[in-house]
This record gives sequence, structure tokens and C-alpha cells, in this order.
Amino acid sequence: MSNEQTDLFAHKSKSWDMNSKRVQNAKSIAELIVKNIKLNKEMEIMDLGAGTGLLSFFIAPFVRRIVAVDNSPSMLMEFENKCDEFACETEAILKNISEDDFESRRFDGIISSMTIHHVEDIAALFHKLYGLLHKGGFIAIADLDEEDGSFHSDNTGVYHHGFKREELQKFAEASGFTDIQFDTASTIAKPHRDFTVFLMTARKP
Repeated sequence: MSNEQTDLFAHKSKSWDMNSKRVQNAKSIAELIVKNIKLNKEMEIMDLGAGTGLLSFFIAPFVRRIVAVDNSPSMLMEFENKCDEFACETEAILKNISEDDFESRRFDGIISSMTIHHVEDIAALFHKLYGLLHKGGFIAIADLDEEDGSFHSDNTGVYHHGFKREELQKFAEASGFTDIQFDTASTIAKPHRDFTVFLMTARKP
């Protein structure tokens, strides 16, 4: 991440884990990942947009190592502050998935929660994720179903107001992914309406 890039989450990082809805959402997503993917203690997993590590925390008991990737220094600092609580090895990497290179790193799987709506070029994202996986590796990506733009009180840094599942499937197929599946992972209730969160899983053949 360039030094000039603004950390949009700097003012949120300290209190991020205090939101019970956020914790419950991450827990629901993690439970569905564990149900749908055969994880094992040999796996090294990337958590894309890991933030403070909410999703990683719930996945940690099932894998050997989680590599937390985020472009927010403050969020990763919070991740590192509590990584001793995780039931696996951890590593934090400050990178922007859209701009930065990961050299020759390859992973057994890539998990992500509520991150890809912050990524502008979704086609390029799926292409990069495919390249970051070992053969047989998986992705498990959770995000909002298409919404009206009212989920966030501030849409700074938000490129997509949720997604149509069939459109994401086309992007994944175009990148080479197979065994693509969607499930509803959770529902986030806000005063003005409810928002559904999907989990998309797919494999690199």
C-alpha cells in the first residue's frame, strides 16, 4: 500500500469488534465455511480484507495458518494485537489486493467477509484470486446481496452496493473456477431494513 493512500478504517479499528451484529455475522459465515469446505490442519489460508480478524478467529481452529491481508494499517494492528488468541499460526500482510503483487505466494484457500464491495474491478479480482491458489484450492467469499446503497451510512470506498449472485458466478467461471455454489450465510438487521449476506464457494481445478 502506498504511503499516500488513506486508511479509511483508521477511526473504526479500535471499536470494530464491539459491534455484536458484526461478530455474529462473522461467526455465521465461518460456520457455513466449515460446513461447506473440508478444512484441515495442513492448510495455509488467506483472509482477504481480514480487518481485525473476526472471520479468522472462528476459522483458526480448523487450519494450520492464516495470512491476514488488508490495506488498513490500523485494522491489521488490531489483528496483530490479539493474534495470540488465535488457535493457529498467523501472519499479517499490508497489501492492496487490486494493486499489489504477492510474488510467488500460493494458498490452499482464500476466505473473505464483507470486503469485495470495496474492490472496484471484480473481474480482475477473481483472476488474481485464481492465481493465488494451489491446484484444488478454494475460495469462500461472503458479501452483501444486491442492495439499494443504504447499508453503509457512508459509502466512501464502496464500489458496489452488494452483488447479484449470477453475475459473480460469471466472473468466477471466466477466471476458471468450478464447483461454484451460493448459500445465504446471515441476515443483518438494520432499523430501516434487513440485508442478506451470501457465501460463495468455488474451486480451482
